[in-house]
Amino acid sequence: MAFNFDQWIDRRHSDSVKWHKYGDRDVLPLWIADSDFRSPDCIINALQQRIEHGVFGYGDTPHELMNIVTQRMAERYGWQVEADWLVFLPGIVSGLNLCVRAFTGVGQGTIAPTPIYPPFRQAAKLAERTQLSLQMRLEQGRWIMDLEAAAAQLSGNEKLLMLCNPHNPGGTVYRRQELEAQLAFAQRHDLIVCSDEIHCDLILEPGVQHIPFASLSEDAAQRSVTLLSPSKSFNIAGLGASLAIIPNKALRERFKRQRKGLVPDVDILALVAASAAWRDGQPWLDAQLDYLRANRDLLVERVNAIAGLSLASPEGTYLGWINAQPLPVASPALFFEKHGLGFSPGRDFGDDGFVRFNFGCTRATLNEAISRMERAVSTL
Repeated sequence: MAFNFDQWIDRRHSDSVKWHKYGDRDVLPLWIADSDFRSPDCIINALQQRIEHGVFGYGDTPHELMNIVTQRMAERYGWQVEADWLVFLPGIVSGLNLCVRAFTGVGQGTIAPTPIYPPFRQAAKLAERTQLSLQMRLEQGRWIMDLEAAAAQLSGNEKLLMLCNPHNPGGTVYRRQELEAQLAFAQRHDLIVCSDEIHCDLILEPGVQHIPFASLSEDAAQRSVTLLSPSKSFNIAGLGASLAIIPNKALRERFKRQRKGLVPDVDILALVAASAAWRDGQPWLDAQLDYLRANRDLLVERVNAIAGLSLASPEGTYLGWINAQPLPVASPALFFEKHGLGFSPGRDFGDDGFVRFNFGCTRATLNEAISRMERAVSTL
């Protein structure tokens, strides 16, 4: 079956946050992590069928989606998940915030890699919790955490280790040995682990496989919360269908108690879309991965040919973490914006010398964006 990822869909005149940010300015939006691809027909058809029913009252427990999730975890990862471990959420960000509030108290703190997806940092700040940053370093072309350096900085009040796999930004897909080191760190310091695995379907590097943290061992499962969603993989982020997998009953109850009265149930149409995505969307996803790999390879090759810029090839996600520190500019993000490129500022992730480039776009958009980068740097 052929899928057309080169199809241009005009989002400037829709409700897109991504495309509205710069108004009528000639700026290509390459920031927020949604793609410019039309979602697969299996999702659109499922939504149309549900809408035809015409009644949109309160939804019941999504048993079909629960079965799809448990089957998917078993088939893809050999992870035997039970249905009552699942807690459905309207977004991964709410899951991050709930973890901080459920598993840390006043005077206690969190640990997270840096640079990191901004809501990790914001979740600690909003809950008035401290956050110890585990500095990522580039080693043999991969961004990895320095756990040894972090251990010396611990105060003893840290209760929650927040992980992101594949890592955003940087695109690292952690290998089993690296995950086992993270587990040993959590065991040694008696930490609960929140693992954001929203990009787990977007593995670009051949021969690399995603491994859920909780699947490592029974201990890993009992001390962890795994956050998942089809939103990035199938471009349905605006529908808001996510879930937490929490095997430990006591942790699950603490998590659910925090959400009461604050975090609503998932929209019935979002549940329909998520079910269709994970049930029927694999052929489309496989084709998208091929397209994204080609986008990534093109981006890496051309960015690394630009003096003053460098990009380690992301193993997963459709997000490139570009080092622009050598450029003689105060803010790379603002500099590129003046030249028609709307990147996510590295400052939001913890390092203002970088920009994040969303290459989940058509090849034509990608080529135009890279050309603008080349022209921008040539002016310096």
